[in-house]
This record gives sequence, structure tokens and C-alpha cells, in this order.
Amino acid sequence: MDPFDLLSPISHCLVCEGTGKVEVGEPLKECVFCAGSGKNPLGARVPCIVCGGKGQNQIHSDIKCPQCKGKGKSTDGLPCTNCGGKGFR
Repeated sequence: MDPFDLLSPISHCLVCEGTGKVEVGEPLKECVFCAGSGKNPLGARVPCIVCGGKGQNQIHSDIKCPQCKGKGKSTDGLPCTNCGGKGFR
């Protein structure tokens, strides 16, 4: 399945690498940059640049990023440079 309509029939999925399964380690939080959709919110037809298209990120802290205040985005809409777009430290 190609939710982005990018792959040719001979290509493999960039997220699952053709296996049809996506594994993300614990603890997980919904990706704040793409709001869990896995799609790049900047309009590009590629997977989210923060979560890699998985819709979730591995977060080891409940402390919100002081720079983006947990939103994962800087003022220009790009991923926060302090937390890498995850919204947490």
C-alpha cells in the first residue's frame, strides 16, 4: 500500500521497507509534527521527516521542549531544532 502514491510497482515502501509491518519501540507518543498521520505536513509527498511515516515517536521524557513548547515546530513551520520536531526533550 502506498498512501503517498509515490512508488512504482517495483519499489518498496520507505516506511516498512516492503515487509508490510512497522515496528516502533516503546515508549511511544503520537508524532506532534505530523499529528500522527505519518505524512509530511509541509506538503511534500514524502513521509513525515520527524517520525519517518510511522505516526509515532519514541519519547523518553515527559518534559515539553522549552523552545517549541511541545508543538514540535519552529515559527517557520519546520521541525524544532531543539527537540528535532518531537516536542519533548
